[in-house]
Amino acid sequence: MPKLARGLLAGTLLTVLAGFLFASQAPANAMSGAASAVASTLVVRQLITVTATSHSTSYATFRAYQVTGTTKVLVAGPWTARVGYNGIAAPGQKREGDGRTPSGTYGFSFFFGVSANPGVAFPFRRAYTYDYWDDDPLSQHYNTWVDARFYATGRNPEPLYNIPAYDYAAVIAYNTARTPGLGSAIFLHVSTGTATAGCVSLPTSELLKILLWLRPADDPTISISAL
Repeated sequence: MPKLARGLLAGTLLTVLAGFLFASQAPANAMSGAASAVASTLVVRQLITVTATSHSTSYATFRAYQVTGTTKVLVAGPWTARVGYNGIAAPGQKREGDGRTPSGTYGFSFFFGVSANPGVAFPFRRAYTYDYWDDDPLSQHYNTWVDARFYATGRNPEPLYNIPAYDYAAVIAYNTARTPGLGSAIFLHVSTGTATAGCVSLPTSELLKILLWLRPADDPTISISAL
């Protein structure tokens, strides 16, 4: 091949190669920029803390925060909440019927109540006289809502048509694996003025403020602990 032709061919190849490299680099840079933009986007979340001064007390301090990135802003509380009549269990120590509130951080499954939906963002289920929560570790429906018209409720189920405690309530997503004996029916509900059997309770006006504030899109969690 003549030198001139070889030179022209080499030049053409270099031009094509340079164009290819530029084209392949541009999308990579664009993707990198998009990833950086996503990474820098702050996700707003909601956090509730329930903190007791000891594992044996049935009183706790309730606070609610709006969380943006690493910044927490107090939006409700501090309020006095009631917990289990035997206090708050140490991590991993909650057991069925022990009268203790489980420690740990959990989400919310859905809301329910004897009263009508007050306008919450979460799915809301109305409770009637035939609705129960199965507390029997030997039952196939353990730690689930059961309609007694259609299914067996297990031994000594929790009545959900319970006034005023369950006028309004949120199901705390505890023991969602439904492991027998680790505890069931853990709710955030209306206070009756006494300790609970393992739930967390607040006066009606305070509870409603929290239920109306919570948004599924904000991935709310409740963190329960004792000092």
